[in-house]
Amino acid sequence: MATIVAVEDDPAIADLIDLYLRREDHRVYLAADGERGLELFATHRPEVVVLDVGLPGIDGLEVCRRIRATDPTVA
Repeated sequence: MATIVAVEDDPAIADLIDLYLRREDHRVYLAADGERGLELFATHRPEVVVLDVGLPGIDGLEVCRRIRATDPTVA
């Protein structure tokens, strides 16, 4: 089982991501914006992060940059 943070601002898409990943027995944490996604990453240290590029506030590309800056082992 992997821990996954999914950052998606569309509730319908977030629900689908959550449904399919949990169906495969993964632990999923959902965030609706980049700030919350960064908080969840720092708290849960997931193996996988699923990012929407077009997020409100901090976009997905910036979230990715910040994650990579805090942990150089992230690919």
